[in-house]
Amino acid sequence: MDNSKDLQEVIIERLNLSREMTEEEVMELIDEQIQLESKKRYLEVSIRERCRKEIFHSIRQLGILQQLVEDPQITEIMVNGTQGIFIERKGKMEKLAICFDSAEKLKQVIWQITSKCNRVVNEASPIVDARLSDGARVNVVLDPIAINGPILTIRRFPPDPITMEQLLSMGCLSEECKEELKELVGAGCNILVSGGTGSGKTTFLNVLSKFIPETERVITIEDSAELQIRNIPNLVSLETRNANVEGCREITIRDLLKASLRMRPDRIIVGEVRGKEAVDMLQSINVGHSAMTTVHANSVRDVVSRLETMVLMGMDMPLSAIRRQIASGFDLMIHLGRLKDGSRRILEIAEPEGILEGEVNMRTIYRFEQKGISENGRICGDFKKIGELKHVEKFKMAGQ
Repeated sequence: MDNSKDLQEVIIERLNLSREMTEEEVMELIDEQIQLESKKRYLEVSIRERCRKEIFHSIRQLGILQQLVEDPQITEIMVNGTQGIFIERKGKMEKLAICFDSAEKLKQVIWQITSKCNRVVNEASPIVDARLSDGARVNVVLDPIAINGPILTIRRFPPDPITMEQLLSMGCLSEECKEELKELVGAGCNILVSGGTGSGKTTFLNVLSKFIPETERVITIEDSAELQIRNIPNLVSLETRNANVEGCREITIRDLLKASLRMRPDRIIVGEVRGKEAVDMLQSINVGHSAMTTVHANSVRDVVSRLETMVLMGMDMPLSAIRRQIASGFDLMIHLGRLKDGSRRILEIAEPEGILEGEVNMRTIYRFEQKGISENGRICGDFKKIGELKHVEKFKMAGQ
C-alpha cells in the first residue's frame, strides 16, 4: 500500500490521547481505516495484513525495528540515526537495507522505549540506559551529542536464559568445572566475572545464579534490570534512576549497594561494577556478605588494576590496602572472551591467592587453550584444569 504513511497519520490523529488505549482498540481503529481505504480501491489480503502490521508497529511498538526485535537470531541492533541500521546475527555484523525516514520517527521509538521503563531522555539529558519489556538492554545517545543523529543500540538476550547444560554442549567448560562452580556458588563464595563488551558476562551471571540455594534472600542491583533469575522466591530487584527536571535526584549503584546491606541479604548480585561503587562492593565482601558481580577487563590479572582505579575514584586509599581487600574479598575470578569467530568462551578461571611482592597473585584453576581453526572457521581448543583451589574454608563452613 503506497499511502500507508498517510493512513498512519490519519489513525494517529484519531487516537484518543486523553486515555490509555488497549492494543485491541488500536487494532480496531487500524482495521476501520484500512476498510475505508479498501472501498476506494482494491487491496489484496496480503497487502492489508502487511499494512495492518506495519501501522500497529509504528504506533504502539518499535516501527521498523519490531521485526528485528522478534528475530531470535539477532543479538544486537544498532541504529545510526537515519544513516543506516546494523545488526549482529550469529556473531557476524551486517548492514540492513532499511532505515528510518526521519530523525523524528526514530525519536518517537526512543521515547516509547524510555517512557515504559520510567526513563527520561532529551536535550538536557541526552544519554540514557533503558530496557525493553523482554529485558533487552537499550542505550540511547541523542543529538547534538551524537553528531550523526539519534543513536539507538539494543542488545537482546535469549527469551529463555542459557543453561549450564547448553554451555557444556558447546564446549565452554567441562563437567568437572561445572561441579566445582556449583559447589562454590552454593557455599556462598564471592565471584567476579570479567570480560570485554559482548563477551557474555551477564549471561554467565545468570547461569551461575541457578546454583544459588532457593532458601536464600537475593538482592540484584543493576543500571537497567537485565538479569533473569527465576529460581529464587525471595528475590529483590533494584534498578538505578537518572535525575530529571522534575526534581527527582539520581539513584546510583552505590546508593543501592548501601541500601541493600540493610535489607538482610544472603547474597548480593551487582550487574556491573564500573565506578565509585567498587569501594562499597569491596567493603561488603570483606565484612561477611556474599556477592557476585561483573567488571569490564581484558584478563583476570587486569581486573585488579581496574578495581584499583575504580576504588580510587571513590576513596583515597593506599594501593596495598586495596590489593589486600581484593585478594581476601574475592574467592574466584572468571574471565570470558569473545573470539574472532564470534563465539564466546570461558578463557580462564583463577583464584586470588594472596599478596606476592606487593601484587595480587593469581592461581589459574582452568584455562582455555586454543588449538586451531576448523574447516567451517570455528576456533578449536581444550578447556583444561591447571591447578587446585587453595582456599577451601567456605566449603568447610558450608558443610561441603
